[in-house]
Amino acid sequence: MASPVVEVRDLAKKFGDRTVLTRLNLDIGRGEFVALLGRSGSGKSTLLKVLAGLDQEIEGTTSVDGTVSVAFQQPRLLPWRKVWRNIVLGLRQDNDRAVAEKALAEVRLAEHADKWPLTLSGGEAQRVSLARALVREPDLLLLDEPFGALDALTRLAMHRLVEDLWRTHQPAVLLVTHDVDEALVLADRILVLGEGHIVAEHVLGQPRPRKAADNAEVRSRVLADLGVTEGAPA
Repeated sequence: MASPVVEVRDLAKKFGDRTVLTRLNLDIGRGEFVALLGRSGSGKSTLLKVLAGLDQEIEGTTSVDGTVSVAFQQPRLLPWRKVWRNIVLGLRQDNDRAVAEKALAEVRLAEHADKWPLTLSGGEAQRVSLARALVREPDLLLLDEPFGALDALTRLAMHRLVEDLWRTHQPAVLLVTHDVDEALVLADRILVLGEGHIVAEHVLGQPRPRKAADNAEVRSRVLADLGVTEGAPA
């Protein structure tokens, strides 16, 4: 593994009497693409919030070497700001407009700079969210089920786009997803979260671009880790 961007040791997180994460250890190398799967309520989004610095009431230690950006399932665009102004929200640069236009061109929305967020389709809004995350050139990009609300064809297009952007910017990526096939296509490693910690790890060695069918054996093992019988939805 490349030098770690993320180091987590014995992470524990409780909400009242309920323990969500316990004894969790994790390393993510620089430029590595990791997918995190687990059943609903297993703590996937909680882990992302901890790594993003949004929840610091924890036990154990977490370390992120560099800057962090997050793209959530909902794009969370400000409807009263035009698209380009959403991209550079919080940035302090003299050439904000040029920076935004370059980022929009990368996500194939160059002509949308002066549109209002409410005029965008779901896929377009999610691309703006990705542009906003990547314009900060993060060392760690956290993706919290960013494609879950999209239709199947738009989701496939987003997979290709994310892969292209990852190649260009080379951040470490932690993708939270419920979609096993999505993880098989995008990730270098698949981690399965259960009982509050990482219960399984699968390394994907096939070159990109790849199809989920290229890793049928791994797919079966991941489904088994999740307690899903072959043929049932993950």
